[in-house]
Formats: sequence, C-alpha cells, structure tokens
Amino acid sequence: MAQRNALVLIPARMAASRLPGKPLKEIADLPMIVHVWRRAAEAEIGRTVVATDSPEIAEAVRAHGGEAVMTRADHPSGSDRIHEALQTLDPDRMVEIVVNVQGDLPTIAPKDIRAALDPLDDPEVDIATLAAEIRIAEEHINPNVVKVVGSPRGPTLLRALYFTRATAPHGEGPRYHHIGLYAYRRTALERFVAMPPSVLEQRERLEQLRALEAGMRIDVALVDSVPLGVDTPHDLDIARRVLAGRMPGTDSQRET
Repeated sequence: MAQRNALVLIPARMAASRLPGKPLKEIADLPMIVHVWRRAAEAEIGRTVVATDSPEIAEAVRAHGGEAVMTRADHPSGSDRIHEALQTLDPDRMVEIVVNVQGDLPTIAPKDIRAALDPLDDPEVDIATLAAEIRIAEEHINPNVVKVVGSPRGPTLLRALYFTRATAPHGEGPRYHHIGLYAYRRTALERFVAMPPSVLEQRERLEQLRALEAGMRIDVALVDSVPLGVDTPHDLDIARRVLAGRMPGTDSQRET
C-alpha cells in the first residue's frame, strides 16, 4: 500500500436505540469507544479521531489519551458525521483518504483496518471496504448479516456489484459477510454525502448502495474474520468476556 495522507475517523453518539449510551459502556475496565480508538490508532494509518456530538464521549476519549472532535447532533448517518469532522480537522484539504471505523467494534483487528486501504491502490476505486467468508451456516440466511456480491480481482480482493440482506449469490460457492468499515477517497466521500438516499439504499437499509447506484466503484478486501459489533446487551456481554480473555473471539457481527 502506497503511503497517503490518511485520517481515521470513528463516529460515535449516545442515542443508539437498542443500547443507549453504548460508546461509554465499560468493557475490561475501559469505555468501549476507547477500545475502538486504541485499535484504530494501532493500525498506524494516520491521525485517529473520534467524531461525536456528545461531550461525555469526547471527555472519555481524551481522558485516555485519545483525540475527539465535536460535531452536530442532527446527522442522519456516520458518513455525514465524519464529513463534518473532516472539514473541521482538515480545512486545508491535505487529507486524501478518510477511513470510517464504526465506534461499536471493540474487537476489530488493527491489521484488518489497514487492509481496507489495499483496494485504493487501484486509482479507479472510489471506496474500499472489508468482508470475510461466511463460515456459520445460519448467517447465509440471516438478514442481519449483510452479504457482498462481487467479482474476484485476486485472491483477497473483490469488486462489489451489490450488497444485500438476502441469501446471495445463489448456487454453490462462498458467500461473503460485509464488514461495515470504509476507506473513502476524499472526493468520493464529498460526492457521497451530497447525494440523497437512493431507492435501493432505502429498500435494503444499506447506505453503501447509494454509491453503487450512482456508478461509484466499491472494492472489497477479504479478511479472515468478522469483528463483534456491539448492538445489544447480549453483544456487550460477549465483548466483555472476549476482551477479559475468558473466551475466543467471535465471527459474528450485524450491520444495520
């Protein structure tokens, strides 16, 4: 991966419907958002900042040596929040690549965050993301497991053709579990947030379909496992046991 001026942003807000206040939920003696910030910083991609509308989240991050930036409270998505943060942090437009790491992935591997940059070696790629082969039978039919349908570009790369909650593609062969982490070219992020939600985006409830419907190119780096996404009290309990060292990591994550 060629060196570029990259900024890692972690959007975080308190108002999660299924687990209110989840960025500050304690896991192994630290707020969850601090675990995510540390793992993103360990990826050594570039400056790593939490983008939030909550003074409590910003204070928690700063208390543990991290950096946070305040954003508006009315953003409809994490993509809009990181776009505001980018404008605040880089008004001189020096940043070329923006990596969006979800704030509820406390087990994400730093090497997988780095892998999200690999597809951007191709100048034709607008946005890069991650996926892992589905190995749990139930996930093939689980609508909470988002599948990426793509054409292989190599042993660890796909060109995304579609994202869906359905069981796809049909027939024999691997299916891939999408991991909701994105690396945007700056111009691609700016174009993306300027567009209204698309038809398929609203139908599938998958924001990335807006980019595909607009003709933008998304490529996918394949990694070995899916990090745990903490959306519910049950997920939080699993994360606490994983990070306390009482059980192995998990291959389960839901995207909403």
